[in-house]
Amino acid sequence: MDKILVHGGHRLSGSVKISGSKNSALPILAATLLTKEPCVVRHVPDLSDIHYMLQILSHLGAHVERASGTVRVQAEKIRSVAPYDIVRKMRASVCILGPLLGRMRKATVSLPGGCVIGDRPIDLHLKGFEALHATHRVEQGNVHVHATKLRGGTAHLRGKLGPTVLGTDNVMMAAVLAEGTTVIEGAAEEPEVVDLANFLNKMGAKIHGAGTSQITIEGVRKLHGAEHDVIPDRIEAGTFLVAAAIAGREVTLKRVNPHHLDSVIQTLQQAGFPVSSTKTTVTLQGKARPLALHITTEPYPGFPTDMQAQMCALLTRAKGQSSVTETVFPQRFMHVSELKRMGARIDLLDHSAFIHGTPRLSGAPVMASDLRASAALVLAGLKADGITEINRVYHIDRGYESIDEKLNNLGAQIERVKV
Repeated sequence: MDKILVHGGHRLSGSVKISGSKNSALPILAATLLTKEPCVVRHVPDLSDIHYMLQILSHLGAHVERASGTVRVQAEKIRSVAPYDIVRKMRASVCILGPLLGRMRKATVSLPGGCVIGDRPIDLHLKGFEALHATHRVEQGNVHVHATKLRGGTAHLRGKLGPTVLGTDNVMMAAVLAEGTTVIEGAAEEPEVVDLANFLNKMGAKIHGAGTSQITIEGVRKLHGAEHDVIPDRIEAGTFLVAAAIAGREVTLKRVNPHHLDSVIQTLQQAGFPVSSTKTTVTLQGKARPLALHITTEPYPGFPTDMQAQMCALLTRAKGQSSVTETVFPQRFMHVSELKRMGARIDLLDHSAFIHGTPRLSGAPVMASDLRASAALVLAGLKADGITEINRVYHIDRGYESIDEKLNNLGAQIERVKV
């Protein structure tokens, strides 16, 4: 197990290339199960979650090759059962349910279990499958989904906390091989959903409306192989923008889609940071301290929950009092207690963090609780006095490709130490 040591006080400058999106690559790799023909997916990030997904595809019978960010998958003969030992390591593995149901008309997948940031059930996924005339049952920790014939229907996927991204992905992947037309109401509008739809359309699917709250899928008899470039990771990009705001002079992100970052860019501009962009780059200029902000997380195109922890880290040093309200995963404030160990002044009330800005943080031993909390602690350490020791950094390797190396190339001083 590794830990990360962040030596604070070093300014960032230069440019960094953003990796492919984890949250696009995972369902796109799962979608390769929908055809017997080979598929090639490029800009696949080197992350532990990706490694687990490739293991799952191999276990199901697919032939998988990987080299330098390019993955080739041929799922000529596959099985429909994914057991607990291989699924338990990654919650997103649930996205294999849709393609297995679509191609095999049945799937048995172990439930991935709970999550430190709160309850993340798959009831909306199963509700969507029911709209396609599939049945399901849960036995001994496994969900079994079956359909004698998949037929199009209307699936309502908006839950009490908003749309479900993986649920939208799952139903879309099952529906592409169903008879007739399927309509997903209350669909997630995230760019990663659009990216999956674009890949499926390259395979011969007929999907319209991705990126809106209503997606229409006209079923086809079969899909063929395709090649695809995964979109840039907007959360990694946002994280590096916040790093630049915390400790940067001027930092430029390369291979990004600025439109995907609209809410993050606007929020950083409101905090007083000059941000400029081209079609594929975003540049932020640093300043002494940010202005206080009041942020509420929302489904896309609102401010992303996956950027909430990083913004908390930035606002610990803001001038005045800020507030951050979490509406997507209300329990997602595990990082607050660790930031307080570094001298942050934060009060939690219900689903909001009230952050009283302070000029200085101090390095301390802290514990990472989840992926984005890990990133927030690294960012806070960039500006803290002394050394911040971050334990359980396996969380950060789930979603950030070589974050320590990339930050060091910008001027940070970060060590990765074997424990």
